[in-house]
Amino acid sequence: MSDHDANARFVRETTVEPAPIARARAHAVELGAAPVSPAVGAQLSVLAAATGARSIVEIGTGAGVSGLWLLRGAPQAVLTTIDNEPEHLAAARQAFSDAKVPPARARFITGRAADVLPRMNESSYDIVLVDADAENVIDYVGHGLRLVRPGGLVLVPRVLAGGKVADPVQRDAVTAAYRSLIQETQESAAVLAALSTTGEGLLQLARVAE
Repeated sequence: MSDHDANARFVRETTVEPAPIARARAHAVELGAAPVSPAVGAQLSVLAAATGARSIVEIGTGAGVSGLWLLRGAPQAVLTTIDNEPEHLAAARQAFSDAKVPPARARFITGRAADVLPRMNESSYDIVLVDADAENVIDYVGHGLRLVRPGGLVLVPRVLAGGKVADPVQRDAVTAAYRSLIQETQESAAVLAALSTTGEGLLQLARVAE
């Protein structure tokens, strides 16, 4: 086993997921709504806490796993979560209720992110999480950077595409989109970019003040 594999296993085995989130994860798996890993969820929670987030947008609700992690770090924040699957939104509502998240802390929007995001106010949010429609990730990140305030974060899990992004032989559309996103943001003066390899990967972008 390589050092990288040993480190990854250690992180998986030592990350503790709160019981309400673990239950939401089990329901997500049943629905086929792949949740972020506990290790990435823990990172989301820390970032939400560190930024003192009060207003968060989540693109891709799933069954509520990532939303619960974000609100764990920012329990006073209001989360606006967008998904075009009513069943996923219903599961997330139940998960939030089970976790005793006050109803006023979550807004659930049923619809296509491409239709919803252009109508949202720019520079009004602390964090935007992009976890839906990987083929549209570059467009969603563009919207996210418009929506967050200067210093706000756009977070993109799964950005390593299960190892495919690092493999130059892989050239499918989703892998190419993630690869382009990483390269463009690393070279951009408009953001500070960091790439975590924990779990399925997490791209972290901080909007630079103009």
